[in-house]
Amino acid sequence: MTRVAVIGNAGGGKSTLCRAISDALGLPYHSIDKIQWLPGWEMMPEAEFHIRHESLIAGERWIIDGFGPWQDIERRFDAADTIVFVDLPLWRHLLWATKRQIRSVFLGRTDGPEGCPMWQVTFKLYRMMWWLHRKVRPKLIAAMDAYRADRDIIHLRSPRDIEGFRKACLKLQPHH
Repeated sequence: MTRVAVIGNAGGGKSTLCRAISDALGLPYHSIDKIQWLPGWEMMPEAEFHIRHESLIAGERWIIDGFGPWQDIERRFDAADTIVFVDLPLWRHLLWATKRQIRSVFLGRTDGPEGCPMWQVTFKLYRMMWWLHRKVRPKLIAAMDAYRADRDIIHLRSPRDIEGFRKACLKLQPHH
């Protein structure tokens, strides 16, 4: 695992998992949210986002977490050797996202996009999560099936799966 694409709905623990994998394997960790969003939840112009995304996936070693435009998801999957899909039941994503949103009011969110307060977008987040689960999830599953022949596909469906994968990564030797 040297080029790892992690994707899944909000609130599934992807950032926490990515930091653990990054630490265990010595991979640079990049969050799509941090390049997709400008302060005040303004979206990065698409052309600039593509340039930044291409520069990330051109690297020899990385772990990248997030969505972005579909064409960039496909480019990331093309470049990855491992695709990790955090695919919990929608209720769990909603519960964990709600806990994160409440926590962000008091503690901020250091792993979120800079200058983007979390609480003010909570209801937009819930609508996006429902849409991702109902509309994008089936498309992701089909895309991952298409990559199954030549990529390692890790489909995490429960907190136990996430923890087991995290522990398995901790046992791997870092490639420095």
